Amino acid sequence: MSEEVASSTRSGSAGSSPGGHRRRGGFDFAAARARFFGVLATVVRWACTLAAVLSAAHVVFTLGGANPDNALTRFVAEWAQAVAFGFQDLFLKPADPELEVLLNHGSAALFWLFVSGVSVRILHALGGRSG
Repeated sequence: MSEEVASSTRSGSAGSSPGGHRRRGGFDFAAARARFFGVLATVVRWACTLAAVLSAAHVVFTLGGANPDNALTRFVAEWAQAVAFGFQDLFLKPADPELEVLLNHGSAALFWLFVSGVSVRILHALGGRSG
């Protein structure tokens, strides 16, 4: 029996996970780190996607001629302004206010999609996983 323990210790299976990650006291820190960054990446992706959807919905409502006094339209417009940051006045005032909304909030939506993709890749890399 002591020969089996000695051989398993020599082969390196004690204290490591099946993926070759080192364990400390039976806890796989690499797996926990990957899980943490995976969850964080999911939260960031959802938050950025929500910001992009709000900006895009504001563009669609504006170009579609939605009633500006409607509660849903007001809600989307207010939140789109909140997530647009510096994009509200990125382009100079064009003659058509609908074009202004399209350019400014459309740019904000694209920005949030870009931030989502880059952030998720970085977080997965920090967690030790690819893509």
